[in-house]
Amino acid sequence: MHRPRPHTEPDKRALRQGFLLVRSRLTAGDAEETEAALVARALELPELAQARTVAAYVSMGSEPGTRALLDALHARGVRVLLPALMADNDLDWGAYDGEGSLIRVQHRGKIALLEPAGKHLGPDAVLSADAVLLPGLAVDARGMRLGRGGGSYDRVLARLERAGADPALVVLLYDSEVVDRVPEEPHDRPVHAVVTPSGVRRFHRRP
Repeated sequence: MHRPRPHTEPDKRALRQGFLLVRSRLTAGDAEETEAALVARALELPELAQARTVAAYVSMGSEPGTRALLDALHARGVRVLLPALMADNDLDWGAYDGEGSLIRVQHRGKIALLEPAGKHLGPDAVLSADAVLLPGLAVDARGMRLGRGGGSYDRVLARLERAGADPALVVLLYDSEVVDRVPEEPHDRPVHAVVTPSGVRRFHRRP
């Protein structure tokens, strides 16, 4: 008997549009206030306080700000790895050495991204990370993350799983983006913690 496929991806698209619309209404002042609170909360995380290497990302547009967090980690002597988007949507990685180590790269059909200007270390460089900061639009009560739909971080998570690597997976969000449930597909993986301006919420790791 043929069973109709679940409408997970259309459901995800609708949710993404809603969260992006809310973000688009944020002011510059909202973003600055949120970033300051996020840095304070994130630096309290033992997973980041004890990390020697953190794979992170440069926030763009209305995303919860990461720039101050990158600088704070770097100032602590943490090795910070930042992604460089490849043609197949996979991610290469390079070291962050302050704002001057970033260049703006225009990808075909995509917005310009700030990426590490120095030597690229290859997609497997993320395997050395003690913690990985993931971008997202929402996370639910199970720790399931709703991403933007490009698939880049699904590849990162799959690479970590194949290698048996077990870094702390942390997503930075606005308070309103922690919800009861988001649609889940077989390739989706839960995060271990979400940081919002009002606090940190942890999720149980799967065995």
